[in-house]
Amino acid sequence: MKIISAEQVHAAMGYPQFIDVLQDGYAGTFKMPPRQVFLLDEESGKHDAFAVLPSWNDNMIGLKAFTYYPDNPGPAYKSLYSQILLFDRGHGEPLALVDGVSVTYWRTAGISGLASRLLSREDAKSLLLLGTGNLAPYIIRAQASVRDLGEIRVWGRNAGKAQAVIDTVQPEFPSIAFTVVDDVEKACGLSDIIVSATGSHEPLVLGDWVKPGTHTDFIGNHHATKRECDTALIQKSKVYADSRDNCFREAGEVLVPISEGAFRKEDVVGELTEMCAGAIPLRESADEVTLFKSIGMAYSDLLGAGHVYRMLKDA
Repeated sequence: MKIISAEQVHAAMGYPQFIDVLQDGYAGTFKMPPRQVFLLDEESGKHDAFAVLPSWNDNMIGLKAFTYYPDNPGPAYKSLYSQILLFDRGHGEPLALVDGVSVTYWRTAGISGLASRLLSREDAKSLLLLGTGNLAPYIIRAQASVRDLGEIRVWGRNAGKAQAVIDTVQPEFPSIAFTVVDDVEKACGLSDIIVSATGSHEPLVLGDWVKPGTHTDFIGNHHATKRECDTALIQKSKVYADSRDNCFREAGEVLVPISEGAFRKEDVVGELTEMCAGAIPLRESADEVTLFKSIGMAYSDLLGAGHVYRMLKDA
């Protein structure tokens, strides 16, 4: 059984190749039972947790496991540790143990790039990224791999962190103009693609700010009562989700408008499997506003870890 480190994951991964893997994978058949999250000591008031996320297809079985200890003292310990265990689907043989944190970055941003490939205008030239966390450079790489971007704007509550994101990726994209922005309203109106990956509990993107033809993508929020965009944007958009089940449990972007009577579950056009299989309408005009809500799916971890395993096996 192979032990695959974060460094090996980063060396094996690349866009748009991995986005192709995701698209093919979600167009096929797979099983993905609900993830299980366990609080380790509820009575203590701590939020230490352990989670398991299983999935399988015709080729592999994957089990992602992670621990979350938000109060871990740094730098000795991280707050999050994650591993993905792969088995051969045909015979059950263990194949690899793959670093899960690095795969999560690549697969989360890869799904964002896949949604943009399927929903944004083919002539989209400008990206606004809200958020400066560890995921930000991967989102830029994924988006730039599916659209011929000429301008990327980055916003964060700390302008220095936004500049640091730009400094990390700018050498990879010498033909793209990068800018730190401080006016989100103005930047929304200038952008063809908007991706929000923040920890904000209040809307950062308002429907009135988004121009016709824009594709929007919301990644950061996993709370049923919180959201990164307002009701007006949901109402003016064709809304898609990575998973209806996830969306209707954890996506405040959709659940809050439903609670207000401004949106219905049936108004979600489709989920990722249907998008990749061509089973539902995608963008149908240059003026449509599209919105993709992503919570995260265990099958993406299997596809990511499996891709890395095959790349290293064939090397």
